Amino acid sequence: MDIANPSRRRLLKGAAVAAGATALGPLTAGTARAASYPTTHWIPASTSNYTVSNRPTSYAIDRVIIHVTQEYFQDARRIFQDPARKVSAHYMLASADGYIAQFVREKDIAWHGGNWSYNTRSIGIEHEGWVDDPSWFTDVMYRQSAQLTAAICTRYGIPKDRTHIIGHYEVPGTDHTDPGPYWNWAKYMTYVKAAL
Repeated sequence: MDIANPSRRRLLKGAAVAAGATALGPLTAGTARAASYPTTHWIPASTSNYTVSNRPTSYAIDRVIIHVTQEYFQDARRIFQDPARKVSAHYMLASADGYIAQFVREKDIAWHGGNWSYNTRSIGIEHEGWVDDPSWFTDVMYRQSAQLTAAICTRYGIPKDRTHIIGHYEVPGTDHTDPGPYWNWAKYMTYVKAAL
């Protein structure tokens, strides 16, 4: 899907939103102020790049892991859809407009953290850009990502704090540095906590 082509996006939006809402299921009840999922579009990763599961029944979900692609959005999309790459994330956001694609259903285990235990219990969110260039981290991308993270936290009862919302670099055993020194954690967490 060409994110630069808004007419095509509008054409596919209705069906994709309906499919995404069905895939997400109902939010957990009982929360007075529950963050809602932003609009997402389903672009499936290759089935060779994730593990089918039945989370949270099979594995509790207690983390959100923040990534930066080190690729353009479309290049990262192709990687997730290439069966030889053995990598995926649940979601990815575009820098320019905060567009969100979902590649792996939350019930399934995306291969994003480089640590099986963390993969089984987390949701991975990729962000288009490069760790050494802060211009990719736009306010709209921060806001959309924070809304998504807050909704995920609400759904699974995950505390909205830096112990449970972590960077890829904080996953034990990883050699990655993302989201990098220019990711504004203070701003991001403020948005997460304010999300409705």
